[in-house]
Amino acid sequence: MFRPSHESLLIQNAEIDRLELPRIQDETELEALKADGSLLPIIPSESLKIEPSLDPSRRYCRPWTRNFVDDLSQAYYNRFHQQIQLNSAVRTVKVQRKLRRRNRNAAPAEGDTASSHLAGVTVDLQRRGMSREQIQWMEHYLFYMKALGLVEPEEERRHWCFHIMVSGHYSEWRSSQTIVPLERPEDDTPPTQVALGSGK
Repeated sequence: MFRPSHESLLIQNAEIDRLELPRIQDETELEALKADGSLLPIIPSESLKIEPSLDPSRRYCRPWTRNFVDDLSQAYYNRFHQQIQLNSAVRTVKVQRKLRRRNRNAAPAEGDTASSHLAGVTVDLQRRGMSREQIQWMEHYLFYMKALGLVEPEEERRHWCFHIMVSGHYSEWRSSQTIVPLERPEDDTPPTQVALGSGK
């Protein structure tokens, strides 16, 4: 449903520019952003697990992105009683260049189509191993959020993950209401919804 595209990368970078966020160059800059609270740690929970090989120093993201991951993973857990796995979060330009050398499909480290991981607004959630029903649920959830201008998702087939850039508008939207979509009904009626943080 969300094919990777040049246009999508432009949209992701336009949001980063709107927020006036830096593309994190190296570990020194990364650690400074952690120290001042601009980047927050992603915490495993009953609804979220982290790929063990992901460097602990890169298990960080922007506060609104972490809120999105928490909300999505809890909604997924409520529906399927399974955890979602986080495969990637913040990266530095230095790391992205190394990734690009061994994976030519990776986004560049510079320019208008640079990887949005470099600003800490993006996460990759594992798609491999999900059932068709689970994939459809995720696609519906992301379609709803994209329609509201809150995310820019891509489904990466090579690495079988959902690449999701979260807009800074997510914080405003989240604080203005108490509901998120949980599941897609069988017909075309609006999705089932519950209060954020209700655990139901």
